[in-house]
Amino acid sequence: MAYHWVILNGLLLTGMVLADSAGIPEQRVNVGMFSQGLVSGWQHKEFAGNTAYRLLNIDDTSVLEAVSDQSASAFYLPIRVDLQQTPVLNWSWLKRQPIDPGNENEKSGDDFVARLYVIKDGGLFFWKTRAINYVWSYQHKKQQVWNNPFAGSNAKMLAQRDESDPAQQWFLESRNVARDFRNLHGEDIRYIDGVAIMTDSDNSGRSAAALYGDIYFSAE
Repeated sequence: MAYHWVILNGLLLTGMVLADSAGIPEQRVNVGMFSQGLVSGWQHKEFAGNTAYRLLNIDDTSVLEAVSDQSASAFYLPIRVDLQQTPVLNWSWLKRQPIDPGNENEKSGDDFVARLYVIKDGGLFFWKTRAINYVWSYQHKKQQVWNNPFAGSNAKMLAQRDESDPAQQWFLESRNVARDFRNLHGEDIRYIDGVAIMTDSDNSGRSAAALYGDIYFSAE
């Protein structure tokens, strides 16, 4: 998948949700409340074929399903989150159909069964846009970091899960985004401007599928 966070950057200002003006308590900012069947504000952007995103009921709980067949498209929410108030990103995910894309450091292998990324919008200065991808890697081990093969050092990839983590099992995740931006980009930022989900398999020409649970930011 040609990495499209720069293109998403140009879309983030459209329909931007201001978390601190939406009546949401400061200690928690809801991003994706899929368990409640809510996808309001989320947008779908197709890049190379269509990854199918839909709400699915499993064991009386609503989750977001993502199915990719040689495709790459993003499900994203433009939202400004104050990291001074709520720096910790929380989510859950499950890999249904793992993918071995080859060399994930190369453009031909930039496919992942599941990824969740946060974006700091550079506005008109698109070269100032920064992103962190938390990915379910096949090749890298947990906590390994590398530059995205398309976007270079502007987009850092971090293996939150790896091939050793079993399929068909839910994992709860938590990352301090403010700290990660400081450690990975060398920047202290106050706001992020968007969150995106992607399950993609276009570069390797294979298929992948995952489930995503609720996504929210919380205090330390």
